Amino acid sequence: MRKAMDMDLIYCFFDAANMRRWNDHLRPTELTELDKQAHKMVIAWVLAKFEESEKNERIDWKSLIENAMFSFLQRIALTDLKPQLFHRMVKEKGNEVNEFIIKDFDERVPNADPGFRQRFAEYLKKETTSKEDRIIKAAHYLATSWEFKLVYNANQTMYGIEKTKGEIERQIKEYSDISGVVNVFFGKDAFDFIDLCGQLRFQKRWARVPRIPQTTVLGHMLMVANMIYLHDLDIGADDNKIYKDYFTALFHDLPEVLTKDVISPVKTSIGGLDELLSEYEKEKISDTLLPLLPKEWHNDFIALIDNPFGNAENKPIKICDLFAAYMEAHVSECYGISSRALSDGKEMLRKKLLSADTNIDIEGLIKRLDEMKI
Repeated sequence: MRKAMDMDLIYCFFDAANMRRWNDHLRPTELTELDKQAHKMVIAWVLAKFEESEKNERIDWKSLIENAMFSFLQRIALTDLKPQLFHRMVKEKGNEVNEFIIKDFDERVPNADPGFRQRFAEYLKKETTSKEDRIIKAAHYLATSWEFKLVYNANQTMYGIEKTKGEIERQIKEYSDISGVVNVFFGKDAFDFIDLCGQLRFQKRWARVPRIPQTTVLGHMLMVANMIYLHDLDIGADDNKIYKDYFTALFHDLPEVLTKDVISPVKTSIGGLDELLSEYEKEKISDTLLPLLPKEWHNDFIALIDNPFGNAENKPIKICDLFAAYMEAHVSECYGISSRALSDGKEMLRKKLLSADTNIDIEGLIKRLDEMKI
């Protein structure tokens, strides 16, 4: 039986860590498509929460999550096309482009869950004008705007830079009817939260360990979120569980923006450090993160971020977290970049995963990952 949680689909998302953004500009740091999509989903959560709290709008969170994944797959298929060309192609050659995207998807994910594939094909053909789709698009442009601010100062003498700036601003203004867009774009309250989350694009995973690709904390968070969503599809989870699991996973490492990524061997080798970090994280969440969000969101946010792996209900999220880390190590070794720390870490993760009591087919995922030509 084909499952939504398919190794080829998981790797398809992960491979976006190799897709460079703004690669025709001078960049102060590496910007990847995986990180952009992760940041987009953080922003989408903020925009959707504003719609709920300020307009009393009902958000179809499952649709928002899945359609964001479909837009991600669409972007993966069309790789590094400039936005102007991308939108023109979709508008003028929509059927041909959609056929190419589905063909590319079928080649990348030959054993995809039929339901997931069908919904993806339907997404490509439909008018993306729903509330959820507009939130996704607005989040996309706001994430682009955040990146552009990093790039702009280093490229002010480059031909066309002011035109690019104006085009981004124009695109964002098309979504000014969405409550949170003005708040975020003009640097009001919620912008600081989004900006702080964006800093996780600068924090590399596996600190001190050479790897390719050098995935970031934020990109890792999206990988875990996408995996738990696919798992929840397989078990037939209800919409409330899908929301809770996905955004718990998306925010599970957010406290690391306050502590940095302390690798597991360091945590375990220094007695009491793990507990001390956990206590410090809770303090900083209360003092630093919560004040950046409207008070009426606090209970929901705390429920998502507080102790994400600490109970049996959230155990699958931990398995996805460990598997994402295992994949990071495995792929680097496939590229020929390894070290004793990386190989030891990979072996430790493999043992943990294969001995875990879980309904996720870890053995099948690892077997397929081992078979893939990377």
